[in-house]
Amino acid sequence: MQWFALPAGRAVLDSETTVVADALAAHPVIGLPWLWLSPSLAGESPEGRGLRLAASGPGWSGAIRCGLPLPLASESLGAIVLQHVPGEGPGEAAALLEECVRLLVPGGRLALLALNPLSPYRLRWRGRRLIARDPIVWRRRMADAGLTPEPAAQGIGPQWSPTASPTLQSAAGLRAAFLQRAEKRAVPMTPIRPRLPLAIAEGVPAA
Repeated sequence: MQWFALPAGRAVLDSETTVVADALAAHPVIGLPWLWLSPSLAGESPEGRGLRLAASGPGWSGAIRCGLPLPLASESLGAIVLQHVPGEGPGEAAALLEECVRLLVPGGRLALLALNPLSPYRLRWRGRRLIARDPIVWRRRMADAGLTPEPAAQGIGPQWSPTASPTLQSAAGLRAAFLQRAEKRAVPMTPIRPRLPLAIAEGVPAA
């Protein structure tokens, strides 16, 4: 994750500052804490109750140092941001997304920021051991974990020049990164249709 400390990587993170702040404040219930997993702890964190952790070896560090499962209560978070998290392999990604499902309250929202494999900007991270996956792959992983992803991602960041470009565009396009949102839906219990009382004809005894 050291690439994000270089000018090319910093331009991507700087492009995402507003998106991250908006995502952490996305849950409509005021006061619910949030979780932000990011490549580093550089820059300011948004206001409000929350926990920001940075990738550190096989785990995370910040106010606490931990791995999965995270030492947080189930259904305690309103919003989670996964910003260029490591563990792009199917097993690691599945474990992290399942942990997000455990932590989010019903209606809680997840925002994933990931590198775009179709962007020409990929030449700037080539050889850095960074793995980029298509948004379709991430939507499938989210659905498999029990989340409901939005039908399309949005592109963000530069296309080639290492200059911050914070405006979101429809579809990932050729932008360096993309934003994919998802929600933890509450599964309603199947309603039981009430039985109507049987009409008893006059003179006919009830069964």
